[in-house]
Amino acid sequence: MGRLPEGRPRGGGALVTAHRLVVWRHGQTDWNLERRWQGEADIPLNATGLAQAAAAAPAVAALGVSEIWASPLQRAYATAEALAAQVGCGIRTDTRLREIGVGEWSGRVLAELQEEFGDVLERESRGEDVVRGRTGESVRQVEVRVAEALREIGEQASDGAVVAVVMHGLAGKVGALELVGVPAALKEAFGGLDNCGWIVIDHSRQLAHPWRITHYNQTAG
Repeated sequence: MGRLPEGRPRGGGALVTAHRLVVWRHGQTDWNLERRWQGEADIPLNATGLAQAAAAAPAVAALGVSEIWASPLQRAYATAEALAAQVGCGIRTDTRLREIGVGEWSGRVLAELQEEFGDVLERESRGEDVVRGRTGESVRQVEVRVAEALREIGEQASDGAVVAVVMHGLAGKVGALELVGVPAALKEAFGGLDNCGWIVIDHSRQLAHPWRITHYNQTAG
Protein backbone atom coordinates (compact mmCIF):
# COMPACT_ATOMS: atom_id res chain seq x y z
CA MET A 1 0.00 0.00 0.00
CA GLY A 2 1.25 3.49 -0.76
CA ARG A 3 0.85 7.07 0.31
CA LEU A 4 -2.70 8.10 1.18
CA PRO A 5 -3.85 11.70 0.74
CA GLU A 6 -2.30 14.25 3.11
CA GLY A 7 -4.70 14.46 6.01
CA ARG A 8 -5.56 15.93 9.35
CA PRO A 9 -7.70 13.93 11.77
CA ARG A 10 -10.97 15.60 12.66
CA GLY A 11 -11.02 17.29 16.06
CA GLY A 12 -14.04 18.09 18.17
CA GLY A 13 -13.82 16.09 21.37
CA ALA A 14 -14.56 12.61 20.03
CA LEU A 15 -14.14 9.69 22.38
CA VAL A 16 -10.78 7.92 22.22
CA THR A 17 -11.16 4.83 20.06
CA ALA A 18 -7.59 3.65 19.48
CA HIS A 19 -6.31 1.00 21.85
CA ARG A 20 -2.66 1.98 21.42
CA LEU A 21 -0.38 4.55 19.82
CA VAL A 22 3.18 3.59 18.88
CA VAL A 23 5.37 6.66 18.42
CA TRP A 24 8.31 5.44 16.32
CA ARG A 25 11.40 7.50 15.50
CA HIS A 26 12.92 7.25 12.03
CA GLY A 27 16.19 5.49 11.22
CA GLN A 28 19.60 7.11 11.00
CA THR A 29 20.53 9.88 8.56
CA ASP A 30 23.98 11.22 7.72
CA TRP A 31 23.15 14.37 9.67
CA ASN A 32 22.29 12.27 12.73
CA LEU A 33 25.67 10.59 12.37
CA GLU A 34 27.45 13.92 12.04
CA ARG A 35 25.40 15.43 14.91
CA ARG A 36 24.07 18.23 12.72
CA TRP A 37 20.91 20.10 13.66
CA GLN A 38 18.33 18.64 11.34
CA GLY A 39 14.92 20.03 12.20
CA GLU A 40 12.62 20.35 9.21
CA ALA A 41 15.40 19.83 6.62
CA ASP A 42 14.26 16.92 4.45
CA ILE A 43 17.27 14.64 4.89
CA PRO A 44 16.96 11.01 3.68
CA LEU A 45 17.84 7.88 5.58
CA ASN A 46 21.34 6.60 5.00
CA ALA A 47 22.14 2.91 4.42
CA THR A 48 22.27 2.27 8.16
CA GLY A 49 18.92 3.99 8.65
CA LEU A 50 17.27 1.92 5.95
CA ALA A 51 18.65 -1.25 7.57
CA GLN A 52 17.46 -0.09 11.01
CA ALA A 53 13.93 0.49 9.70
CA ALA A 54 13.85 -2.91 8.00
CA ALA A 55 15.11 -4.64 11.14
CA ALA A 56 12.72 -2.87 13.53
CA ALA A 57 9.59 -3.00 11.37
CA PRO A 58 8.67 -6.63 12.23
CA ALA A 59 8.90 -5.87 15.97
CA VAL A 60 6.71 -2.78 15.60
CA ALA A 61 4.26 -4.71 13.41
CA ALA A 62 4.07 -7.40 16.12
CA LEU A 63 2.50 -4.82 18.43
CA GLY A 64 -0.63 -5.25 16.32
CA VAL A 65 -0.33 -2.17 14.12
CA SER A 66 -3.37 -1.67 11.90
CA GLU A 67 -3.03 2.02 10.92
CA ILE A 68 0.01 4.17 10.10
CA TRP A 69 0.51 7.92 10.25
CA ALA A 70 3.81 9.63 9.47
CA SER A 71 5.58 12.93 9.26
CA PRO A 72 5.82 13.92 5.58
CA LEU A 73 9.61 14.35 5.84
CA GLN A 74 11.25 11.58 3.82
CA ARG A 75 13.30 10.07 6.65
CA ALA A 76 10.10 9.37 8.60
CA TYR A 77 8.06 8.36 5.57
CA ALA A 78 10.70 5.87 4.38
CA THR A 79 10.75 4.34 7.86
CA ALA A 80 6.95 4.08 7.75
CA GLU A 81 7.17 2.33 4.38
CA ALA A 82 9.17 -0.49 5.98
CA LEU A 83 6.32 -0.98 8.45
CA ALA A 84 3.61 -0.68 5.81
CA ALA A 85 5.25 -3.53 3.92
CA GLN A 86 4.83 -5.68 7.03
CA VAL A 87 1.22 -4.82 7.89
CA GLY A 88 -0.24 -4.15 4.43
CA CYS A 89 -1.83 -0.76 5.00
CA GLY A 90 -1.38 2.70 3.57
CA ILE A 91 0.35 5.66 5.22
CA ARG A 92 -1.34 8.93 6.10
CA THR A 93 0.73 12.05 6.74
CA ASP A 94 0.23 15.05 9.00
CA THR A 95 2.55 18.07 8.89
CA ARG A 96 2.16 18.52 12.66
CA LEU A 97 4.31 15.40 13.11
CA ARG A 98 7.40 17.06 11.59
CA GLU A 99 10.53 17.69 13.67
CA ILE A 100 11.15 20.93 15.58
CA GLY A 101 11.99 23.88 13.35
CA VAL A 102 15.56 25.05 13.99
CA GLY A 103 15.81 27.95 11.56
CA GLU A 104 19.41 29.07 10.99
CA TRP A 105 20.76 26.15 13.02
CA SER A 106 19.81 23.69 10.28
CA GLY A 107 22.77 21.70 8.96
CA ARG A 108 25.20 23.08 11.55
CA VAL A 109 26.98 21.33 14.42
CA LEU A 110 27.03 22.64 17.97
CA ALA A 111 30.56 24.08 17.76
CA GLU A 112 29.51 26.23 14.79
CA LEU A 113 26.74 27.88 16.81
CA GLN A 114 28.72 28.92 19.87
CA GLU A 115 29.85 32.35 18.66
CA GLU A 116 26.58 33.49 17.09
CA PHE A 117 24.09 31.76 19.39
CA GLY A 118 26.09 31.15 22.56
CA ASP A 119 23.71 33.17 24.72
CA VAL A 120 20.69 31.25 23.41
CA LEU A 121 22.40 27.91 24.00
CA GLU A 122 23.27 28.99 27.54
CA ARG A 123 19.67 30.00 28.25
CA GLU A 124 18.47 26.68 26.87
CA SER A 125 20.95 24.78 29.05
CA ARG A 126 19.42 26.54 32.08
CA GLY A 127 16.00 25.22 31.12
CA GLU A 128 14.60 28.28 29.33
CA ASP A 129 12.21 27.53 26.48
CA VAL A 130 14.00 29.33 23.66
CA VAL A 131 13.20 29.62 19.97
CA ARG A 132 15.87 27.81 17.99
CA GLY A 133 17.67 29.51 15.14
CA ARG A 134 15.67 32.77 15.31
CA THR A 135 13.03 31.58 12.84
CA GLY A 136 12.52 28.12 14.33
CA GLU A 137 10.36 26.85 17.17
CA SER A 138 10.56 26.43 20.91
CA VAL A 139 10.14 23.01 22.51
CA ARG A 140 6.85 24.14 24.03
CA GLN A 141 5.45 24.95 20.60
CA VAL A 142 6.38 21.47 19.43
CA GLU A 143 4.84 19.82 22.49
CA VAL A 144 1.52 21.50 21.82
CA ARG A 145 1.27 20.74 18.10
CA VAL A 146 2.44 17.12 18.35
CA ALA A 147 0.25 16.29 21.37
CA GLU A 148 -2.73 17.75 19.52
CA ALA A 149 -1.96 15.59 16.49
CA LEU A 150 -1.51 12.43 18.57
CA ARG A 151 -4.73 13.06 20.47
CA GLU A 152 -6.72 13.56 17.28
CA ILE A 153 -5.15 10.52 15.62
CA GLY A 154 -6.13 8.42 18.63
CA GLU A 155 -9.66 9.80 18.73
CA GLN A 156 -10.34 9.23 15.03
CA ALA A 157 -8.82 5.75 14.74
CA SER A 158 -10.93 2.66 14.24
CA ASP A 159 -12.24 1.09 17.44
CA GLY A 160 -9.46 -0.83 19.17
CA ALA A 161 -6.87 0.13 16.54
CA VAL A 162 -3.13 0.09 17.14
CA VAL A 163 -1.78 3.15 15.36
CA ALA A 164 1.88 3.63 14.50
CA VAL A 165 2.92 7.29 14.32
CA VAL A 166 6.29 7.50 12.59
CA MET A 167 8.14 10.72 13.24
CA HIS A 168 11.19 12.31 14.85
CA GLY A 169 13.30 12.16 17.99
CA LEU A 170 12.63 15.40 19.81
CA ALA A 171 9.11 15.93 18.49
CA GLY A 172 8.11 12.34 19.27
CA LYS A 173 9.50 12.49 22.79
CA VAL A 174 8.02 15.82 23.86
CA GLY A 175 4.69 15.24 22.12
CA ALA A 176 4.22 11.87 23.81
CA LEU A 177 5.11 13.24 27.24
CA GLU A 178 2.74 16.16 26.78
CA LEU A 179 -0.06 13.84 25.65
CA VAL A 180 0.09 11.75 28.82
CA GLY A 181 0.45 14.78 31.10
CA VAL A 182 4.03 14.47 32.37
CA PRO A 183 4.73 17.64 34.40
CA ALA A 184 7.15 20.10 32.82
CA ALA A 185 9.67 19.70 35.66
CA LEU A 186 9.97 15.96 34.97
CA LYS A 187 10.21 15.92 31.18
CA GLU A 188 13.99 16.35 31.13
CA ALA A 189 14.31 13.18 33.22
CA PHE A 190 13.38 11.22 30.09
CA GLY A 191 16.20 10.49 27.66
CA GLY A 192 15.92 10.97 23.92
CA LEU A 193 14.71 8.37 21.47
CA ASP A 194 17.27 6.27 19.65
CA ASN A 195 17.04 5.94 15.89
CA CYS A 196 14.17 3.51 15.30
CA GLY A 197 13.29 3.54 19.00
CA TRP A 198 9.61 3.69 19.92
CA ILE A 199 7.22 4.66 22.69
CA VAL A 200 4.09 2.60 23.41
CA ILE A 201 1.15 4.67 24.67
CA ASP A 202 -1.91 2.69 25.72
CA HIS A 203 -5.46 3.91 26.16
CA SER A 204 -6.36 4.13 29.85
CA ARG A 205 -9.81 3.90 31.40
CA GLN A 206 -8.98 6.74 33.78
CA LEU A 207 -10.85 9.78 32.52
CA ALA A 208 -8.30 12.17 33.99
CA HIS A 209 -5.44 10.39 32.19
CA PRO A 210 -6.80 8.71 29.04
CA TRP A 211 -3.31 7.79 27.80
CA ARG A 212 -0.38 6.20 29.62
CA ILE A 213 3.13 5.28 28.50
CA THR A 214 3.78 1.56 28.97
CA HIS A 215 7.12 1.27 27.13
CA TYR A 216 9.69 3.95 26.41
CA ASN A 217 12.51 3.93 23.84
CA GLN A 218 12.06 0.29 22.95
CA THR A 219 14.33 -1.00 20.18
CA ALA A 220 14.56 -4.15 18.12
CA GLY A 221 18.17 -4.79 19.16
